[in-house]
Amino acid sequence: MNNVLQPKKHVFLIYLLPGIILYTFTVFVPIVYALYYGFFNWSGGMRMKYIGLKNFADLLKDDVFWQSFSNNIILTVVCIIGQIGFAFLFAMLLNSKYIKFKSIHRTMAYLPVVLSAVVVGFIWSMIYDFNYGLLNTLLKTFGATGAIRPWLSQSKIAIYLVSIPLVWQFIGFYLVILMAAFSSIDKEILEMAEIDGANGIKKVIYVTLPMVKNTILVCVTLCIAGNMKAFDHIYVMTAGGPGTATSVMALYAYNTSFIRYQMGYGSAMSIFILVLSLVLIGGSRSVISYFLKDKEV
Repeated sequence: MNNVLQPKKHVFLIYLLPGIILYTFTVFVPIVYALYYGFFNWSGGMRMKYIGLKNFADLLKDDVFWQSFSNNIILTVVCIIGQIGFAFLFAMLLNSKYIKFKSIHRTMAYLPVVLSAVVVGFIWSMIYDFNYGLLNTLLKTFGATGAIRPWLSQSKIAIYLVSIPLVWQFIGFYLVILMAAFSSIDKEILEMAEIDGANGIKKVIYVTLPMVKNTILVCVTLCIAGNMKAFDHIYVMTAGGPGTATSVMALYAYNTSFIRYQMGYGSAMSIFILVLSLVLIGGSRSVISYFLKDKEV
């Protein structure tokens, strides 16, 4: 009976074919073409000069690219701590029996996620504005006039300031994912842990974290992938300035390809971004898996 009801293999292939074709032409083919163009000195148009690995060799010596990469690392670390960390804390609170109107809290937390990145960038640009921004207005109201400054022009802290809108926007996204993971934990397990003496922090470390480890790994993967290609918020807020203080890899690749018309060099840069992102994701997952492995109470 089961053999009769089970679809044949070619039926599965037919259903999968549209998705495979879409993925191939929107993801795989562009990657192959970017790798191909990375071997050429190309400024657009039909004239292309083969230069071998020169673009990739130049990237290794490109100080702006590596500064952009370091800015991406800072952005990613801040967002992992801010987005996933705060989302985990909020999920723990909303999962407790002491919080009322949980659906309203979830909706309000998720609201920034649906906003356009450009809109979020403009909102926070106005908050940081020197003359009329909310931040400086509050400082002036509380008499801290000495702390007033053009925030996004401070090269030493600008990358941290542009990280805050990213943290603010996506806390709700990871909150929903983590709350779904928490809801799958059997309450009897938590009650047994309490009986065995695991209260508060111990219960989180030895019970909750190991049981949602895979979900946290997914969150970290999404967070790294999203922030290694960060572009919109920073383009709107600072365009990479002051100087290159907030330049990130995607923004630098955009400027290289479409402002300076160095298409071949920009293509090589995009391949480097992909490789560095995959290495960072793989390394982070290994580290987190090690620290979140099952422990005894």
